[in-house]
Amino acid sequence: MKNDLIVKDNILVNASYNLEVTEQRLILLSIIRARETGQGITSDSKLEIHASDYATRFNVTKEAAYSALKNAVHNLFERKFSFKDNHADTDKEIVVKSRWVSRISYVDDLAILEVTFAPDVVPLITRLEKQFTSYQLKQVAQLTSKYAIRLYELLISWKSTGRTPIIDIADFRSKLGLETNEYQKMINFKNRVLEPAIQQINELTDIVVKYEQFKSGRSISGFQFSFKHKEELIQVNNNINNAVYLASKMTDAQRHMFAHKLSELPEMGKYSHGTESYQQFAIRIAEMLQDPEQFKELYPYLKKVGYMTSTKKDTMNG
Repeated sequence: MKNDLIVKDNILVNASYNLEVTEQRLILLSIIRARETGQGITSDSKLEIHASDYATRFNVTKEAAYSALKNAVHNLFERKFSFKDNHADTDKEIVVKSRWVSRISYVDDLAILEVTFAPDVVPLITRLEKQFTSYQLKQVAQLTSKYAIRLYELLISWKSTGRTPIIDIADFRSKLGLETNEYQKMINFKNRVLEPAIQQINELTDIVVKYEQFKSGRSISGFQFSFKHKEELIQVNNNINNAVYLASKMTDAQRHMFAHKLSELPEMGKYSHGTESYQQFAIRIAEMLQDPEQFKELYPYLKKVGYMTSTKKDTMNG
C-alpha cells in the first residue's frame, strides 16, 4: 500500500455526513483509484473497486468484501452529505447538499464495484491547488469505528500545528454525522462516540490524541484536540531517558543551582507547600531531582531554566 495516498480538499474533510465503516472505506478506495488513473477523472469516469483489493487492504475475509461491495450498490447510492463553499458569483458562503455517487453498479461475476462520483465530489478530490489534507490509507485501515475514521481525518487536517481550534459541539456532532436525537446526553456521546474513537486512533494509527472540553455555563460547548505523531513521542521519551541518565551525573552544586532556578518559576507553584520560603522550596526541589521519577516529571521545567541534553555530550547550562 505504498502509494495509497488519500487526498481530499479541506472542504470535503470538514463536510457533514454519516457513512458506515464499509462505505467510508469504499469512498477512500475510490479516491485512490481516481488518483491511480493518472489522467484525472470527470463526473462520467467509472472507477473499479475489486473485492479482492478491499479484502487485502482492510484485512477482511473475501466474503466480507463481497458483502461490502454488494450492499454499497443500494446504501452508498442513497448517502448524501453537505458542505460549505463559496458561491461563484457572490463569493458568499453557501451550504451545498450532494450525493456521493451519481452511478454505482456491482458486477457479480467479476466481484467488481463500478463507481462514478457525483459532479460536486470530483473537484473536492482533484482540486489540489487549494487547501487539502492527505494521509496514507494504512493509518485508518484498521479502524472499525466510523467516528474514529472521521475524527482522524479532522485531526490530521491540522497536522501542521498538532492542535485544532475549539470546535463547537453542534458543529462537531454534525461533522461526525450524528443526528440531533443521537447520543444527546454528553455521557452517552463520550462513552459511545468520542472515547472509543480516541482509543482506536491512539492504538491503531500514527498519532496519539487527547482533548480538552470547554463549557458555557454548566454545559459543554466545545472540544479542542491536540495530538502528536508517535515518532515524536519516541524521541521525547528518548530525550527524557537521556536526561535521567545525565541527572545521575549532576554534581550537588549543579543540582542546587537548577533547583534554585526552578523555585522561582510560576509553574512550579503547584509543588510548593505554601508556607515555605523560596530557599526552603529550592532545597526540597534539589531533593526531588535525585529521584528519577520526579526528575522525569520536572524535566519540562528544567528545560525552561537552561537544562539541556545531548547524545554527544552532557550539557547543563548555568
